[in-house]
Amino acid sequence: MTLLSSAPGGASVARKTPSAPAAPPRRKQGGVILAVPALVWYLVFMVGPLVAIFVIAALHWPGMLQPVSFAGLQNVRTVLDDPVFMDAVTNTAVQLVVALPLMIVGAYMLGYYVAQQPPGHRVLRYLLFIPGLISTPAKAMVFYAVLSPDGLFNGALDKVGMGSLADAWLASPSTALACLIVLDVWSGIGFTAVLFAARLGSVPDEIGEAAQLDGAGHWRAMWRIHFPVIRDFVGVVTMLQFLWTLFGSAQNVLLLTQGGPGSSSTTLSFLVYQKAFIAADLGYSQTVGVFLFLVGLAGLLTIRRVFRQNY
Repeated sequence: MTLLSSAPGGASVARKTPSAPAAPPRRKQGGVILAVPALVWYLVFMVGPLVAIFVIAALHWPGMLQPVSFAGLQNVRTVLDDPVFMDAVTNTAVQLVVALPLMIVGAYMLGYYVAQQPPGHRVLRYLLFIPGLISTPAKAMVFYAVLSPDGLFNGALDKVGMGSLADAWLASPSTALACLIVLDVWSGIGFTAVLFAARLGSVPDEIGEAAQLDGAGHWRAMWRIHFPVIRDFVGVVTMLQFLWTLFGSAQNVLLLTQGGPGSSSTTLSFLVYQKAFIAADLGYSQTVGVFLFLVGLAGLLTIRRVFRQNY
């Protein structure tokens, strides 16, 4: 920058002042360098396995140490012609349609109740969070102890004179899947309710006070006032529970029913495990994995569209 200053005798003298130093380019280069490890990690452990699923789905690979050959679309035809796969699709659809609404609606109502800070609400938060602190094998052991033929549930039915209704709940084709759905809901509803309570606790008190002045009861305030405010958060929680139910059901099936009786409790995620590690048919397994990935992607996009904000 150039300034004019007066010298003795009235002459103007041009004087240069130092300009502000430019931002050093090294800072930007340093940020890029620091991001490289995270980018490499993402490419190797996230994009890499995703690409591998599509590649293996096009191969005939009868075991880890067996020779590999190109199968093309043969695995797709085999999967679509397999009645076990169709049973797995049906079971997964029933599981999502039943468990997800029960879990989200029940958790939201519980979370709203806790957010109102009733007496003992702090203790209630801990009680609701307990299922999230129990390992999956421990949960399976609890449900097995309750639902086995000589378990607590059949014993309670016999005590109240309803012993004729007793059944081998986990070994019956008509009830095995329902038992797994109950386990999914019990495992996720408390943890999800705590998340909803935390989000509802950040809603300004003025909104609830204005609803009370307008004569709105708790039911109307819960669904007409608070729900639209946290609609986007409900969508995020729904997506998380959708993914957990879709991809995480294999462990409960493995521990409690092994997909049976027959294929009455086989889900898509368990079918991926069964074909890969028991039947040693990796091409079939990853073809189901591709289908599972597409279902998950479509479900996420649908949930995002349903729960997007309207304002």
